Amino acid sequence: MAGKFVITKTPKGYYRFSLLAGNHLTVLTSKNYANLSNCKEGIDAIKKNALSHIEDQTLQTKEEKKFPKFEVYVDKADLYRYRLMASNGQNIAMAEEGYTSKQGCLSGIKAISTAAVDAEIVDPDPS
Repeated sequence: MAGKFVITKTPKGYYRFSLLAGNHLTVLTSKNYANLSNCKEGIDAIKKNALSHIEDQTLQTKEEKKFPKFEVYVDKADLYRYRLMASNGQNIAMAEEGYTSKQGCLSGIKAISTAAVDAEIVDPDPS
């Protein structure tokens, strides 16, 4: 079941998007964008890079992957997190909350990958 990117406008006039999985749970929330065009470019970047390979930075001997990629790492609180790095090396998405297990983190990546690829875009201003 495909996901859905839902664009909203904040009270301060910024735009942001949430990626909802097929079960309607939010799997990713964006940063604030100054305008709708930039917000849509952010969505395009997620869609384009969502099926990237995974570089596991928690291994003693890690295999460095080329961009684009998801990087899995352990934060200062000993929680697993991911970040999605675009083909230009820019960080375009990251786990907002840490995971207690690597498998949970990998499941979070899978949820994004599954939801983003064919996701429709719900635009508050479709003009």
